[in-house]
Amino acid sequence: MARDPITLDQARIRACRSGRRLDLPRFEADPRALAGDLDRTMSAADSRLDALAALPSASLDFENTLGMLDELGHRIGRLAGILHLLQEASPDPELRDRARDLVKKFQDWSVGIEYREDVYRSIRAYADGRPVLEGERRRLLEHVLRGYRRAGLPLPPKERDEVEALRKELARVGTDFDANITGATAVLEWSREELEGLPEEFLAQDSLRNAEGRYELHAEIAWHFLVVMENARRESTRRRMTEARHSLASGTNIGLIGEMLRLRSEIARRLGYRSWADYRTEIRMAADGASAEGFLRDLRRGLAEKFSAEREVWRKMKARDTSDPDAVLQLWDWRYYAGREVREHYRVDKEALRAYFPYERTRDGLFDLAGSLFGLDIVPLAGARTWAEGVESHLVSDAATGAPLGTLHLDMFPREGKYRHFAQFGLIGGRRHADGTYQCPCVALICNFPPPTPERPSLLSHDEVQTLFHEFGHALHSLLTRAVFSEFSGTSVPRDYVEVPSQLLERWAWDQDTLDGFAAHWRDPEERIPPGTIDRLRRARLASIGAHYRRQAAFGLLDLAFHGFAVPSDPLALSERILAETFLPSPENTAFVAGFGHLNGYDAGYYGYAWSDAIAADLDTPFHDTPGSRRNAALGRRLRDEIYAPGNSVDPARAIERFLGRPRSLAPFLESLGISASPGSDSAP
Repeated sequence: MARDPITLDQARIRACRSGRRLDLPRFEADPRALAGDLDRTMSAADSRLDALAALPSASLDFENTLGMLDELGHRIGRLAGILHLLQEASPDPELRDRARDLVKKFQDWSVGIEYREDVYRSIRAYADGRPVLEGERRRLLEHVLRGYRRAGLPLPPKERDEVEALRKELARVGTDFDANITGATAVLEWSREELEGLPEEFLAQDSLRNAEGRYELHAEIAWHFLVVMENARRESTRRRMTEARHSLASGTNIGLIGEMLRLRSEIARRLGYRSWADYRTEIRMAADGASAEGFLRDLRRGLAEKFSAEREVWRKMKARDTSDPDAVLQLWDWRYYAGREVREHYRVDKEALRAYFPYERTRDGLFDLAGSLFGLDIVPLAGARTWAEGVESHLVSDAATGAPLGTLHLDMFPREGKYRHFAQFGLIGGRRHADGTYQCPCVALICNFPPPTPERPSLLSHDEVQTLFHEFGHALHSLLTRAVFSEFSGTSVPRDYVEVPSQLLERWAWDQDTLDGFAAHWRDPEERIPPGTIDRLRRARLASIGAHYRRQAAFGLLDLAFHGFAVPSDPLALSERILAETFLPSPENTAFVAGFGHLNGYDAGYYGYAWSDAIAADLDTPFHDTPGSRRNAALGRRLRDEIYAPGNSVDPARAIERFLGRPRSLAPFLESLGISASPGSDSAP
């Protein structure tokens, strides 16, 4: 249902009346202006840190130490958010390149801030005075001191300087790694015969045809890749597409992976950790690398029988197709035959389902769900300046009070030079200012859904609907925050918990009543998804759930193996061995890990997707036993207040148990996979 827009001025007046601040980022179009903003921000921050370091011990209090650092971090984070977004999503290649250079400069400077011994002495002096702190203030002191310890500030000066230099170099290498993935392209040319099986509506797009009348598909664009892998009847076509995607950035990133792993291992060793995995997981729910790896190995073992059965079903389908009783199921086969099984055995045509999920109607349905479940009102925001044409801006408010909670930008479709995947980018974090006003967060979702054409709107697959729900879950986590300090705001939570709110919201995409509220054929809104379709799709999902989570386990295990006790001498060979053992072998002479962007940012943390999924399944259980099911507003409000709003101001384990009213359990997750919970398996990850 379309909503009337609100102007930026109106939104700001409403925010002011509600005791909130509503700001929007300024997206500079001039690279020189962007550089000037960074220089001024760094200079002002340096001056404030100088002032803190000069304070006599007797003058130190919470506000001029920890409070100032958190406020300063919030200001710095606003510019950092803009730089990262422009680096990944600006349509101007010059601006992208300049933003990338400025990100490196910023990272180098920000690492240096952590190593200011004079500032550390002031914080240490304040802490040694044993201030009486409660709640978030006490938690902030603990986190700041922990951060200094993990940066190596207690080390002798020479050793500390060496760690600082290593971290700066690691930041530069990581930025190059990400840039190579974003810039990697693989345009493949095809005849119509080679694309047999692809939907006619997909092939009818004029943008896919070149001057010679042949089709050009991009292996780096997710929806191009998936439409081929799920529908192309020719094995040679699926293989070629897989080989191209698994070769993205291989010429540039293999060497960088080795360098990243070497630097991480050396940093961890110098800080007193056995491995980078132990260093990274210390501040997560898993607490150490062994626990994370143990979780994945248990998951791999528990799914072994189911995954084997799934592969054999698909292998037999391939054997019938090829008249080869000894046919081998390859990596480029599983999505195709899993899709065939859905169509033939469960009578669900996933491609045909796209017709019921036009993007705008699906987006509005998601907003309606947020309204009824979480008590929100989401309307278009007029007058917001963004970074690219076509970016949508929305104001998110509390429906009961009208108080603005934050702003949401949506950049939904692919374009040249844009980030290739799906992610939330934080632009302004929530925080309570010294005058008592609360800063409204601002976030952006960067996605790559099928774009609209002159003949039809953007049509989402059910998988893409899940992705939209997932990324919107991240946005809600940021927008609904009530944390006092930016250190704990929104998604600033342990990395193996950050996916919980997003994976939880995905579950509404499998609810027939929820989908019936908005899903309708784009040509005829009176035509709804045929009854029983979602139930069959749900059962079909279980038919390939083993493959899904074995693939997740493979990625998580290779990630942890990369960051274990010893730096692998050949990361590519190690990754290929783990993928083959846990999932399916990669095509020869390819390098999947070169384009595996999670190695930077999610390093030693990919296990968190499955870990978070287990928690999300548990948090979902109250909605099965409550009147009104998924539209129960009282339960939704509890979810908003106890899971989405706290951020990291409350220990996640405590927040989970408070919402559930009991200890966490693994049983709901196992049951959702079609696996019976065995004795002793009820304990949470």
